[in-house]
Amino acid sequence: MYQALYRKWRPKTFSDVVGQEHVTETLQRQVAEGRLSHAYLFTGTRGTGKTTCAKILAKAVNCEHPENGNPCNKCPSCLGIESGGFLDVMELDAASNNGVDHVRALRDEAIYSPAQVKKRVYIIDEVHMLSIAAFNALLKILEEPPEHLMFILATTELHKVPATILSRCQRFAFRRILPREIVGRLNYIAEREGIDLRPDGAELLAHIADGALRDALSLLDQCAAAGGTIDSTAVLDALGLAGNLQTAQLMDCVLRRDTKAALLLLHRLYGGGKDVGAVLGELSALARDLLISKTAPEGGAALLTGGYDSQTMDGLLRQADSARLIAICTTLQRAAADMNVSVNRRTDAELCLLKLCDETLSGDLSAINARLARLEQQMAAGVRYAAAESTAQAAPAPSEKPAPAKTAAKPTTAEDEAPPPWEDSAPAVPEDEPPFDDAPPPYGEPTEPKRPQSAMPAPAPQATEPKAEAPKPTGDSDIWLTLMESYKNRLTPDKRAFVGQADGRLANGVLTVYCPTAVTKAMLDTEAVAAVLREVTGQSVGQAISVRFVVGEPEDGKKRDKFQDLLRMGSKFDNFNIK
Repeated sequence: MYQALYRKWRPKTFSDVVGQEHVTETLQRQVAEGRLSHAYLFTGTRGTGKTTCAKILAKAVNCEHPENGNPCNKCPSCLGIESGGFLDVMELDAASNNGVDHVRALRDEAIYSPAQVKKRVYIIDEVHMLSIAAFNALLKILEEPPEHLMFILATTELHKVPATILSRCQRFAFRRILPREIVGRLNYIAEREGIDLRPDGAELLAHIADGALRDALSLLDQCAAAGGTIDSTAVLDALGLAGNLQTAQLMDCVLRRDTKAALLLLHRLYGGGKDVGAVLGELSALARDLLISKTAPEGGAALLTGGYDSQTMDGLLRQADSARLIAICTTLQRAAADMNVSVNRRTDAELCLLKLCDETLSGDLSAINARLARLEQQMAAGVRYAAAESTAQAAPAPSEKPAPAKTAAKPTTAEDEAPPPWEDSAPAVPEDEPPFDDAPPPYGEPTEPKRPQSAMPAPAPQATEPKAEAPKPTGDSDIWLTLMESYKNRLTPDKRAFVGQADGRLANGVLTVYCPTAVTKAMLDTEAVAAVLREVTGQSVGQAISVRFVVGEPEDGKKRDKFQDLLRMGSKFDNFNIK
């Protein structure tokens, strides 16, 4: 009869146990020296060897011919305990025997001396499943046990075991087995079983097992049943997983916010038999690796799963910041938790991808923070273009030199000696007409003429022209965008993002700030913000300004993407090359 690999290759001695030397060496020394405790508590995750070590310890304390603390596995005691034929060594499952009556029955029979071996041993697996009354019934015999009695308790949830039980046991913590140790054990077993296991297949199995050797052997057994060579591709096909390459492609679609490509790739994976829950799990593991690499590029290298090459990781890291990766991890974790109770797992996976590609569809706080961070980056880039445009507008010929008539020839010496337009000495308000005066303003539609002297061959009197040009941006949003960086430099960080969301119009000495939502208005409608807006705007236009905040869109009905407007504005001038 065929026997599963994890049962067939279960360790028989302490020396055979993989990755738990800190436990096995101590137990082996205690057996060899005869310094045994009456109660042991083994803790750790699944598949790390807790029950296996409990059985080895039960055989070692009853072995007729122990070998340096290890059982001989040849005497009648070892063979009887191994086969389960001795009633003096019992393995109980606390999940199904968790009542107080079960523990009372155990306590009543435990006082009798063993009939076939030296010590009566009770192995209680998943002891945290016992009820409070059962723990209380077990407490007395744990405190004052007979000399022939030994308890070995095993649990995966140590925090559920009462402190009164913990204080009466010697506790041993079983750690997760390292991937390289799992790979070595898999290769050892595959060689003796005649299984064609390739190195990449063994590494992938060790990665999927997540520190549990029993899980790794079960997965190897499943892959071996399919026959043929077991490499990474065969493992992915047998277990219905997506694979590192396809997971990286899916993450690339998410970071590029390419919803269509992400859904099409998920459709191909689903049609190929991949489990959507496993796909989201692999995507979550990759997002975790990216977040660790982003926030701790040096010390966090040891925490990575190591399933992706450096070139792939660097390419993905260039597309996202920490706030976006935190939002992705949070969304994936919630979607994975809801998968177990989902009516349609595929639909839930698609909804998750939609939220990952477009943060506006998610009401999560981390997604909102990611959107604000992205907005601040875009506005910071846009303000640089606006500042450059305002410098270009303010840089015609200097006011102290008499400007020639507009019909004068271009190769004049005075023109050639004029300073470049980006010098700081250029006046903020030009006294002469700019050379592109006849061109339409970069924002909005042309309004009625404000400078009737522009068609005259001689410049207008300098005493009146600057005052006529001062309210030039009145009624339009160009002054708001031009002064945006000055506003944000004077405000606290919690106000800057909300200023970037608002729009402004200046008319008749009143700066009206249009807020898209009531939340934005509540954040901006404070005296501190209004004072900054009054001071910066007043210094720019040369007059006293009042500020009012309203909720809604500007009355002129112009709805624009500010960042795109700035790009289009900058591209109209030869001084800039915007790509």
